[in-house]
Amino acid sequence: MLGTGGIGRVVVPAVRNDPVTEIVAVAGRSAQKAAAYSLQLGIPVHAADFRQLLARDDIDAVYVALPPSLHAEWTIEALRAGKHVVCEKPFSLDPDAVAECHREADRAGRLLFEAFMWRYHPQTVLARRIIGSGAIGEVATVRAALTITTPPDDIRRDPALDGGAVGDVGAYCISAVRLFGGPVSSISAVAVGESRADGSAGVDDLRVAAAARCASGVLGVLDIGLDLIRRDELEIIGTAGKVVIPDPWLGSTGVVEVHRWNGAVAEVERVPVDPHGVHGLTGSLFDGYRIEFATIADIIAGDHPQEFGADDAVDQARTLAALLTAVRTGTPTPIHHP
Repeated sequence: MLGTGGIGRVVVPAVRNDPVTEIVAVAGRSAQKAAAYSLQLGIPVHAADFRQLLARDDIDAVYVALPPSLHAEWTIEALRAGKHVVCEKPFSLDPDAVAECHREADRAGRLLFEAFMWRYHPQTVLARRIIGSGAIGEVATVRAALTITTPPDDIRRDPALDGGAVGDVGAYCISAVRLFGGPVSSISAVAVGESRADGSAGVDDLRVAAAARCASGVLGVLDIGLDLIRRDELEIIGTAGKVVIPDPWLGSTGVVEVHRWNGAVAEVERVPVDPHGVHGLTGSLFDGYRIEFATIADIIAGDHPQEFGADDAVDQARTLAALLTAVRTGTPTPIHHP
């Protein structure tokens, strides 16, 4: 693992008892910090720097858990060192950089993944299956919200590290619009930027409300922020009903709701995500990360196809970049797909 941030404090315990995945080494931007981090989390080895870790021959894959501004650079370094790579989201807001990383993966004969754990969760798999069955008719609108509370000095609010609501919480919501609605063809937004007391520059996208139109005609509505109460919401609204995922990003509730109407009466079916306990869900935030890394390990081993590859990652970055442009210009931004 490259990086000693907060996300690793979730991922490491999440995969600790997995029979396939083991976090064997960590490197930080200082050897002292990496040593303390490895001791706290029970990681066997800490490296003095990133390149020392990448030079090890007992590592199959590298988890890039650095600030977004460093993702592309160290993804390429890890691929050149012969490692598969799991890059934390957002991979980048530069689609060209993401495309180059995937070209490097092809050259190296290695696999590259963007770490959206919610897409691997059986809750999302179930929602996709319900929608694919036609239970709510044709998908018309995807409404996604993710707001959290972060302090002003959080790296997710640091413009120099590519911080901001668009890349952080917005990445989840954009990925949901794309997953259920297809490629986005245009997007518009209104936003509140950050005004800091010391006069220093803050992020342009502290809070954002956005509207998207997919090439399929599906509409997307996004609500994101970094200084608000915690809210996790996802609705997929169809012509004959809607699917509500109560805790879409972490998957703690264990159900997917299907809403239909019988005249003026709403009927809600709560479909269990794992009725037979196959996935061993506990309702904790560890479930999604455990399942994500187990699935990725299966893909690397050749036991499972890779659904989300280069085209998906580049399109995600392209859409995030367009959203940030819409925030900064205040005008609708078209998205051109090759």
